[in-house]
Amino acid sequence: MQTLLSQIKNCKTCEQHLVGGVNPVVAASTNSKIIIVGQAPGRIVHNSGIPWNDKSGDNLRAWLNVDKETFYNTNLFAVIPMGFCYPGTGKSGDLPPRPECAPLWHRQLLDKMPNVELMLLVGQYAQNYYLGTRVKNTLTETVRHYQEYLPEFFPLPHPSPRNNIWQAKNEWFSREVLPELKIVVQGIL
Repeated sequence: MQTLLSQIKNCKTCEQHLVGGVNPVVAASTNSKIIIVGQAPGRIVHNSGIPWNDKSGDNLRAWLNVDKETFYNTNLFAVIPMGFCYPGTGKSGDLPPRPECAPLWHRQLLDKMPNVELMLLVGQYAQNYYLGTRVKNTLTETVRHYQEYLPEFFPLPHPSPRNNIWQAKNEWFSREVLPELKIVVQGIL
């Protein structure tokens, strides 16, 4: 696993497309039980090199009901984004994750993690990649029907503060989905 993580950290496949340069952010262990598949690091995470080390990470940890020590224990959680490097900024937020990363690295990582019990699919990119034809017409519908994907996958919206409006429009998420998410995660931990 350490050799593979070193290869990822030294990857320069997308370098010519990344205005901010390469800084692959990944965390995993052969013992990881839960994988968090997000989009791509934001600017703050790109600069720190620490996954989910921002307001979105604070929200995600609250959703999971885990503290930072638990969250950053790679024997419990692995963090494997769809794009390992910060993709840059577009008109309405960060650009999409680079499409090269997941096909290049995910299978290799998953093959080295035999103890995984759950993959949290955070956002549309992760859901489309892992659920394929099983994904619903919208992220909202995919998240609403999360039970269809258990026990292997648990689809979630992105925990970014930008999604507070989505959460306000979809009160069922905090009322129905988050309590179940906490139960499932605590059962694995």
